[in-house]
Amino acid sequence: MVVDNSSSFLNLPLRDGVPEASRPVIVEVLCRVQHPPLGLYNLSSGSTSHLESHCALFFANGGYYPRQCDIIGGLINDDNLRASVRTHGDIVRIAQLLQQPLSRDQVREAMANFLATPYSSESDSESITPEKGHDMAINLVARLMLMMRIGNVEHECIGGRQLLEWEGGGSLQKFVHQHFSKPARRSHERIRLEKQFNALNLHRIAGIEIRWTDNLADHLLMMNDDKTVAIFRHASFLELQRHNDMYPAGLIDETIRTLSLLFPRDDGPTRRWYRNVCTEHKGRHDPHLATTGILDAESRDFDNFPYWHDRLVVLKSVYDEARPANLRQWWYDDRNPVEWYTFWTAVMVLILTMLFGLIQCVEGGLQVWKAWNP
Repeated sequence: MVVDNSSSFLNLPLRDGVPEASRPVIVEVLCRVQHPPLGLYNLSSGSTSHLESHCALFFANGGYYPRQCDIIGGLINDDNLRASVRTHGDIVRIAQLLQQPLSRDQVREAMANFLATPYSSESDSESITPEKGHDMAINLVARLMLMMRIGNVEHECIGGRQLLEWEGGGSLQKFVHQHFSKPARRSHERIRLEKQFNALNLHRIAGIEIRWTDNLADHLLMMNDDKTVAIFRHASFLELQRHNDMYPAGLIDETIRTLSLLFPRDDGPTRRWYRNVCTEHKGRHDPHLATTGILDAESRDFDNFPYWHDRLVVLKSVYDEARPANLRQWWYDDRNPVEWYTFWTAVMVLILTMLFGLIQCVEGGLQVWKAWNP
């Protein structure tokens, strides 16, 4: 998409934020969405709502766009800019460079033609060279384009997330393709993805906590001693990326299918649970995440998930090995119907035994009382 650099919002400093009416233009460039400029949408049914939902989450206060700007360069809350990016137009121009078959060094050289030199305050422990400032800007824009944690940033809270370092002579596209091209190594023999394997049951049966992540590279990653799983929460972003060749062919469609697996559109309890999550954390979750689709038995085969295969195998293995730790988990855990009925039959027998025992004690007490009080 070609953006007129004379557009007024492109010259705004990053700390001013992007005007709401101009936000779709930024997204169209970053996601390579083929749109008319200035948000004149000509998309098929439903696509406009995905764009609107992504813009709402992406640019919100504390959203991904302002947060990454703040993390990478101190560009919003700090008067002294450390990265060399100054305006929203700088981000657009760098994104257009990164979408070309250019190495990191070539991108950095091209950036020098239109970016200012970064500077640092007297309190900084080390000065910021132009090369380092441009590298920070590259990392920032790459993160905004791909929603992947690219480049190390001092003092950033990692939280178990994967760090990706783009180095060498290849383009950003080649780097992303190589990252996701690792062959599956884990066997899925005797493991099946049943219909009841979904996000709600991960939580209420296996006791697995869900960590909502903005980092696509962390999707389905188990952490915290296999007690927590990361789930990429930006379904609308994925819908906008379906035809973006910055990602390997099929990766985005497969990622959407994993969301359909964990949040099946036809599962009422899961949808109600996720709706409560959205209500509790208003403005931080994509309402389209629980409406991505439904997978039939054939589509739930592990062979249909080459990119996320190993992480799905690990997650499903942890789920299968989990045993109920409290009555609530026992109630929902009907993976083994015979065991479930046996357990609750034993519970009912125990309750009835205690109840009848209590009745007999009361009855015996009354008889003794009557014997002493004729």
